Amino acid sequence: MASGRSADSGGRGRRLAIVFIGTVLTVAVAWWLFLVYPTSLVELLGILLVLLAGVIGARAAARVAAQRFPSYDVAEVAVEGPIRRDGGGSIPSPAGTSTDDIVTQIDRANDDENANGLLLRLNTPGGEVVPSEDIRLAAERFDGPTVAYATDVCASGGYWIASGCDELFAREASLVGSIGVIGSRVNAAELAERVGLSYERLAAGKYKDAGIPLKELDGDERDYLQGIIDGMYDDFVERVTTGRDLDPETVRETEARVYLGDDAERIGLVDELGTREDVEARLAERLGVPEVSVREFEPSQPLRRRLNLGARGIAYSFGAGIASVVGDEKGDVEGFEFRAR
Repeated sequence: MASGRSADSGGRGRRLAIVFIGTVLTVAVAWWLFLVYPTSLVELLGILLVLLAGVIGARAAARVAAQRFPSYDVAEVAVEGPIRRDGGGSIPSPAGTSTDDIVTQIDRANDDENANGLLLRLNTPGGEVVPSEDIRLAAERFDGPTVAYATDVCASGGYWIASGCDELFAREASLVGSIGVIGSRVNAAELAERVGLSYERLAAGKYKDAGIPLKELDGDERDYLQGIIDGMYDDFVERVTTGRDLDPETVRETEARVYLGDDAERIGLVDELGTREDVEARLAERLGVPEVSVREFEPSQPLRRRLNLGARGIAYSFGAGIASVVGDEKGDVEGFEFRAR
């Protein structure tokens, strides 16, 4: 480890040298432009301009130094909270994950020549199927070793994502698994009848309104929707068996249970138990270096986005557990919602 610290100290020294030289050169040029050349009252203003130019020069030199001698070689991307396309949903959640933001950060790390490895930190109960697959694909196409690290929960859609990484670490008390798919609908037919509402069908196609909350499911509709769930489950099992090198029967025998980390390791759902330091040590081993330096890649949050997240938090506090009986989810089958759980 001493050689790793020595190399890092050398990198810091070179970065500081670049900053110092850039600052001195900028101040020298500014001194000549604003103090030596002028012969009028601008000299007083020139002093201020020299100082300002020195600050600007130091910042520019720092950016050049960071690019020339980067302080990291592993990118970290976090997947936290429910996995949804926009991080929201019919019930606002203060900690929702925006899939597009996560994919963007993984792709940005893949394009960064300094990021030789990827640490994917997972703390999620799961979420929607296609967004989970999008993140898995992004992790899979990262050009370098990828290690997933389950902190508190890596369930369902989170495990779907982990199947795209080279290895999965967890803690002894982490909850891991839930390899299954659930489809849910609100049955409001009796309630509608009690309040005097009736459902009048205007649709083209036998199954167009399958799952609508205001009517009961008939046998054919139930079989149709169950078939979709079974197909998604088969895809889930295939992703896990291929990505995690597990036997399909072993995966199906879990029956969508969640396991503590040590039990998950015993049946092969987790490669190894360990701390964050252990994960970094494994990445260093895969990269062939004494130790790694990690930089977290996270999206910038404009003011509007931060205010929106705050509003979601307030709405969640007042409205958690209350769902619309008639609202649809974009991408779902009418009032029927599919999630990897």
